[in-house]
Amino acid sequence: MTWTAPGIRRTDEPFVGDERAMLDGFLDWHRATLLHKCAGLTGEQLARQSVPPSHLSLLGLVRHLAAVERTWFRRRFLGENLDELYWHPDKPDAAFEDVDPDRADGDIATLISEWDLCRQGVAGASLDATFISERWGQMSLRWIYLHLIGEYAHHNGHADLLRERIDGTTG
Repeated sequence: MTWTAPGIRRTDEPFVGDERAMLDGFLDWHRATLLHKCAGLTGEQLARQSVPPSHLSLLGLVRHLAAVERTWFRRRFLGENLDELYWHPDKPDAAFEDVDPDRADGDIATLISEWDLCRQGVAGASLDATFISERWGQMSLRWIYLHLIGEYAHHNGHADLLRERIDGTTG
């Protein structure tokens, strides 16, 4: 039997709520949207670079966003001493270039695990809490939320096109 990416239930963000509930809701909706675009596809389909000459694939996006979540929430904000995901010194785009269809289920599991660990790590933290970035100086947890929402929205647009090229699915 061939493995296929599982379905995911997307829950609407709150239409009324405080700032934290809205940010959590929008980020979770965008997270789920990425996996919604992957649902029902095989590892081979997820790894397909379907818009040449670009090396983007749905699996590459999954891997990239797992790395982004870990970097911003856990490594930078929480200060956890963790290795970067999917990083290679000679390949800055290793998350996209080194996709393996046989590891698609593990890559999706890694993304979901990062979501859970990031949620747990920042639960109860103030949106005004800050950390120091070597490149940009003082930054807030609020900025990370807004950045991640934008990152997912950007890449979910890519995912729309990739999925349509793979099997014609839209929406």
